[in-house]
Amino acid sequence: MSEPILELTGLTKVYPGGLRALDNVDLTINKGEIFALLGPNGAGKTTLIGAVCGMVTPSSGTIRAFGHDLARDWRQARKRIGLVPQELATDMFEPVRRAVAFSRGLFGLPPNPERIEEILRSLSLWDKRDERIMALSGGMKRRVLIAKALAHDPDLLFLDEPTAGVDVELRKGMWQLIDEMRGRGVTVILTTHYIEEAEEMADRVGVIRNGRLLMVDEKAKMMARLGRTEAHIALAEPMAAIPPALAHFPIEIEQDGLGLCYRGGDGTGKGKQEVAALTKALTGAGIDYVGIDVRESSLEDIFVSVLGENDVPQQTKVEREAV
Repeated sequence: MSEPILELTGLTKVYPGGLRALDNVDLTINKGEIFALLGPNGAGKTTLIGAVCGMVTPSSGTIRAFGHDLARDWRQARKRIGLVPQELATDMFEPVRRAVAFSRGLFGLPPNPERIEEILRSLSLWDKRDERIMALSGGMKRRVLIAKALAHDPDLLFLDEPTAGVDVELRKGMWQLIDEMRGRGVTVILTTHYIEEAEEMADRVGVIRNGRLLMVDEKAKMMARLGRTEAHIALAEPMAAIPPALAHFPIEIEQDGLGLCYRGGDGTGKGKQEVAALTKALTGAGIDYVGIDVRESSLEDIFVSVLGENDVPQQTKVEREAV
């Protein structure tokens, strides 16, 4: 069984005025995993990160990291935690290399130019090492934030919207970098509004809304438990009503009788088997069809079912078209 390195128990944060940003959150993060925390804006993702990283004081509950209770032994735990914040505010007038080296020194570590060079090269920042941060593009500035977070070689790394505002190519490059960090034994917790990001990288996924953790599960198990199969069948002739031979299938007529829509299964392959049986039943009933389109639920489909369409974090239309 994997070793837990972060344990949140009953974590609650209520701000003056009554806003409950975190509501009795229980969560255990295991060593070496990539955990994605998803939820709409204002769900509590950044507050949770802030509580672990010492920027937000919880109203109640406990946080244990690497066996340390953060309320009593914060410094020992914090030096093993890295944070890539969502905001780009940083020491804009500093050259890249100096800013990253300074971040290492903040954690009491001795200078290590070789390690700083290694980090900058891994993020394609070495050629920009002597440029001021203010002169860099938005994507490069975000890479600097990651470099600063890695400078003290943390064992647990928080990434708050790590690829927001960067182009598709850079986003995929960061995915590869995160996977490499996991390969070196770093545990990664990321918040993201790109559901494809969680689908691509995460071992486990948590869904949070209004400060409450609604669901936590392994990605594959979540998709198996909540996934569905959807099939659209184009008919050769219009159908006025579903015949008795097909009545036991979860289907409905669409496209003014020229199509059938199947929705069923459970994410384990049952849906595909039922679609195959449905096509045989159509043939047996003498009903011709001219096309069939079958798709399995994505992680985004599952979030729509859990959160509702309006609350699902997703890319903007422009970003989708860019992909």
